[in-house]
Amino acid sequence: MDFDLSEEQRLLVESARAFASRELAPHAADWDREHHFPVEVIRRAAEQGYLGLYIAEDDGGLGLSRLSASLIFEQLAAGCVATTAYMTIHNMATWMLASFGDAALKEQWLPGLIGGELLASYCLTEPDAGSDAAHLRTRARRDGEEYVLDGAKTFISGAGSTDVLIVMARTGEDGAKGISCFLVPANAEGVRYGRNEDKMGWKAQPTRTITFEGVRIPAGNRIGPEGHGFVYAMKGLDGGRLNIASCSLGAAQAALEQSLRYVEERKQFGKALAEFQALQFKLADMLTDLTASRQMVRLAAHKLDHKDGEATLFCAMAKRFATDRCFALCNEALQLHGGYGYLNDYPLERWVRDSRVHQILEGTNEIMRVIVARRLLDQGGMLDRLL
Repeated sequence: MDFDLSEEQRLLVESARAFASRELAPHAADWDREHHFPVEVIRRAAEQGYLGLYIAEDDGGLGLSRLSASLIFEQLAAGCVATTAYMTIHNMATWMLASFGDAALKEQWLPGLIGGELLASYCLTEPDAGSDAAHLRTRARRDGEEYVLDGAKTFISGAGSTDVLIVMARTGEDGAKGISCFLVPANAEGVRYGRNEDKMGWKAQPTRTITFEGVRIPAGNRIGPEGHGFVYAMKGLDGGRLNIASCSLGAAQAALEQSLRYVEERKQFGKALAEFQALQFKLADMLTDLTASRQMVRLAAHKLDHKDGEATLFCAMAKRFATDRCFALCNEALQLHGGYGYLNDYPLERWVRDSRVHQILEGTNEIMRVIVARRLLDQGGMLDRLL
């Protein structure tokens, strides 16, 4: 297996790093303190193609592989985790429309979503159906040439500040087979938004509950056939897990780089912190964890790009491992800075807060373990089948 990046991928990494250094990193602390959703910067990201990374070129996107998209998200997250995380969600929602919507719906909405004129939110999670997404209650009832939506979604990133909602709603029987996918204009009559949640992290993007009260949309706004929504959601989550793991990689990379600068500059007991073997060991472990996490994410992206039969398994393992280890790395970096790490003047506490939620969303890491264990046990001990 070739672990080296192609020349094209190296150029993508350099370009994303430059954008993050110019547009994200200098402002991330202020966005966090002010709870500011930087729509204007996100639209400039669209000019680089970052809102349609793995959308096919025929549909107006860059047509990149999931591996290349992961490399870009990693670099952007080193500049601002919360803003990059929103961009990954927008990419997933836009990809769902591009992959499964009909030509008319795509023609109407895709150009604006890829170009940044429109921003999207992805609406799956419900107040009473978090990890148990197959039992969601939001319902879409067919009424002639329209659907009528009633229900509620919670923890929706960008809600109240976006233009398009990709909504999973029940059109049929209980369980996964009764779920369909819809595009709902965010300003449609009957769409109600709750307060902007006061979160531990990700303060640079709004998170709200959305309530649908008799919301009428054209039947043509259904994405794909009835009953296919849950399949689309699960396919979207494979890539979504890679995306959010990539954001963890970016946070960890930034935390390690900050730590290296600090131990070389800070002196205690007459010598630089970098000269203390205990801290050298800590830095060595941090780099090892980051490298292992990065390789797992890239392997999973490779599996997904090549439509490997075990791609879901590898995406779950990569998401679990990378988000756990990278959060721990950020936490260790904060500890290494001592009291300074706890101050808002340094970015360590923000990286800890922003990366913590990655262990929860896109399927909690406990659910990732369920996915992995079930697949492992299905093989009856034949581990070679999973390689």
